[in-house]
Amino acid sequence: MTGGAGDIGSGPRSLDCRSFWKAGASEAPSAPAREFHDALETGDFDRARVHPKFLHTNATSHKWAFGAIAELLDNAVDEISNGATYVKVDKSVNSKDNSPMLVFQDDGGGMDPEGVRKCMSLGFSTKKSKTTIGQYGNGFKTSTMRLGADAVVFTRAIRGSNVTLSVGLLSYTFLRKTAKDDIVVPMLDFQDQDGNIVPLLYGSQGDWDSSLKIMLDWSPFSSKEELLQQFEDIDSHGTKVVIYNLWMNDDGLLELDFDDDDEDILLRDQAKASGGLTKIQKEVIQQHISHRLRFSLRAYTSILYLKKYENFQIILRGKPVEHISVANDLKFKKVVTYKPQVTHDSQVVSVRVDIGFAKEAPVLGIFGMNVYHKNRLIMPYWKVLQEGSSRGRSVVGVLEANFIEPAHDKQDFERTPLFIRLETKLRQIIIDYWKERCHLIGYQPMDPQVKSQYKDGRKDSGGPGPKVQQKSSTDQRIGRRSSNLLPETYDDAAAMGLTANGAGSGLQFFGQAQENSMNSAALEEDLVETGSHGVLDSNFVEKLSEENISLFTRREELRQRDTELKQTIGQLEHELAETKRKCSQLSTELQARKSQQQLPYM
Repeated sequence: MTGGAGDIGSGPRSLDCRSFWKAGASEAPSAPAREFHDALETGDFDRARVHPKFLHTNATSHKWAFGAIAELLDNAVDEISNGATYVKVDKSVNSKDNSPMLVFQDDGGGMDPEGVRKCMSLGFSTKKSKTTIGQYGNGFKTSTMRLGADAVVFTRAIRGSNVTLSVGLLSYTFLRKTAKDDIVVPMLDFQDQDGNIVPLLYGSQGDWDSSLKIMLDWSPFSSKEELLQQFEDIDSHGTKVVIYNLWMNDDGLLELDFDDDDEDILLRDQAKASGGLTKIQKEVIQQHISHRLRFSLRAYTSILYLKKYENFQIILRGKPVEHISVANDLKFKKVVTYKPQVTHDSQVVSVRVDIGFAKEAPVLGIFGMNVYHKNRLIMPYWKVLQEGSSRGRSVVGVLEANFIEPAHDKQDFERTPLFIRLETKLRQIIIDYWKERCHLIGYQPMDPQVKSQYKDGRKDSGGPGPKVQQKSSTDQRIGRRSSNLLPETYDDAAAMGLTANGAGSGLQFFGQAQENSMNSAALEEDLVETGSHGVLDSNFVEKLSEENISLFTRREELRQRDTELKQTIGQLEHELAETKRKCSQLSTELQARKSQQQLPYM
């Protein structure tokens, strides 16, 4: 990848340490003891102090930079109820030092002066709706500070007949460089009075002027006019977040790479494909969404939300993100209903689980469950089964688990007994599906009866197509229910023997519950047992590999053609500009000659 930090230096307006995971350990000068004495005298200790280091410590909840970006996207999505139709994510440039900045902008309801102060306070949330994604009141602080050392917020709101504009600065650099022992957030408010933008004072004029001076000294903007210019591309209401002094990796390069793809934002320390694979397999893996989401923001945001929001777009670097439904890309898909027992007296919860084989199966062993919460992806391609097991290979699932709570970084769930039961049940669902349908992608069947019929079918006709047909007729002969027509149901209450009667509810262990327990134990054994049935039909794999090679060849041809067309367009544009320049030059010469001809002879 190209370098991204060669022109970014450390100066008086940036931290000495620009690596996120080391910044918290770097020392800054402490506030003089006299300041503490003055604070005691003036009564500033009537409230608890929060040291600026807490901003960094708080942000470490985000281990992954894209998780922090997702938090800011969630804030925009929550604004759909206030009229938001888009959120833009793009790169800008700090005019003071030419360093890149990360910009988020939406056309939601915006925040009035009180709202923006709550947003930039610690642990305050006004989101009480069951449908909003944010709930802890901490996402803005953790996400901005995880992506960069400093952030400035511009927001315009209409409340009744009042139109307000507010600017807030959350600067870790300012707080550390000036040895502050408390988190100070300078705020500026303006009011639109018949088209005239005038300051709106909530304190004294001196306080307002002091906040303006801090912003001009420590933000990317050098004058009040430059600050107000940031509102020009904000609609009648909306919010813009500018994050600067972006964090670097241990090599001194920006974590976020803006250079390698003009339509994407990449993570510089991207994961590599695992070894032991053929060249074709590595190429397929590197292009698969389960791999690309680790380092491509466009790939990650394409599956970030389970259902596509109507009349709302994520626009990444000027190009809308195309929504991808993982469930729609599955083959031999099956729908399973899971009924978790949330509490003894709660309403019955039904969870739809879409499960099937990845479309690249069986060439690639991509597998995992995509678990969403309130439409938001929490765990992508979660490896419920052991990585090295052949069972469950290429099985992918999708579900929305609103009955459990996500962790604060929204990249995992709280490890409650309910979550552990979900993990156990998903393991059972995957193994049941694998046993029932693994032969559809070229593996030998696990079920003895189906295996026998499968072998007979292979004797009669050797290709994978007839084997699939043989399986269908086998189901009819043995009276098996077709899961394409009727989904299966996994009920926690039935498995646990939970019943309710007039005297109340209690645990009753019946024979069926005992049988279920025995089945669960057998399923646990399946996780350890590798067996000898996971053998792919070599002809089937070879045929799929040939198809993949053909597709990749065609893709490379199209890419090359696209590159050639772009080069041709560039050459034509250059020739057109050169022709225009020559025309302009000729026109100037012609005018000069006409002027000379019109001069009278002396």
